[in-house]
Amino acid sequence: MSTQKPVRRITVPQIAARKGGEPIVSLTSYHAHTAAIVDKYADFILVGDSLGMVMHGMETTVGVPLDLMIMHGQAVVRGTRRALIVVDMPFGTYEESPSVAFRNAARVMKETSCGAVKLEGGKRMAETIRYLTERGIPVMAHIGLTPQSSHVMGGFKTQGRQEDSWPLHEEDARVVAEAGAFAVVVEGMVEPLAARITKQIDIPTIGIGASAECDGQILVLEDMLGLNDQPPKFVKVYGDLGQQIESAVKSYAEEVRDRSFPDEAHIYR
Repeated sequence: MSTQKPVRRITVPQIAARKGGEPIVSLTSYHAHTAAIVDKYADFILVGDSLGMVMHGMETTVGVPLDLMIMHGQAVVRGTRRALIVVDMPFGTYEESPSVAFRNAARVMKETSCGAVKLEGGKRMAETIRYLTERGIPVMAHIGLTPQSSHVMGGFKTQGRQEDSWPLHEEDARVVAEAGAFAVVVEGMVEPLAARITKQIDIPTIGIGASAECDGQILVLEDMLGLNDQPPKFVKVYGDLGQQIESAVKSYAEEVRDRSFPDEAHIYR
């Protein structure tokens, strides 16, 4: 008999049940120590493929490999006890066919112990979403600005600027909900369209550069902490860690060079 105390996390059905209720709080995290902090306040934590750009200096998320997502997913799960952990499926691991998507998503679930996966795409991914959910893999969808498709979109462009494109985005939202997604990230979309979609579908919408009317919000942790010199317009910066880190490193370097560190309090006698 195991004596290990079970971890009681927020579940996929609990997130789904928040539609139209208390706003859902989410942030990204990629490592155990920041995840442990976010875990106290977030309902779900996304291990986003944005880690390729944020942590590894990539220009886009396209080059992120599955093994890297699994490694960071493992770290975030180990660092948390409460939040639902959702791991991004990186580019090239789910688009080919539903069976390929299932094989890779099952590996993510088994090797990280996360609670769900997220994949980008609306109507074109409906068959895959249905295939995964019918086989026990919870899926969070992602529509609007989909970073993995940035090359096709011609960059990171706001979606819905032309009102005649709205029906396509509305259909994406409706179809992923009908296919079994328990929530959908709505990214980089004009506010009235995001608000409209939120009212039209029965699953929670998670906004990022969208609308306060969405059922929840998500930001990249490093962006909101001030670690990105040029954050997107939709990011509100809640901290100034970039300057604090630079100041600390500068002070350390100065004290090493003038031999004032280590001092008596930081050596062994």
